[in-house]
Amino acid sequence: MTDREINIKDQTLTIREDVETVYEKTVTPFGNSGKVDVAKKYIGKRVYVIVLRE
Repeated sequence: MTDREINIKDQTLTIREDVETVYEKTVTPFGNSGKVDVAKKYIGKRVYVIVLRE
């Protein structure tokens, strides 16, 4: 794992890390919770989930 930097200042998020891909998706219902679908090849990968204000 490489060094990473995460900053939040004045409602702006900055993430500096070795990124493989970025998704913009909508959370869909799944039982009593929600989920975001991603490709099967990412199973077991570490991810960030960031919920945005609307």
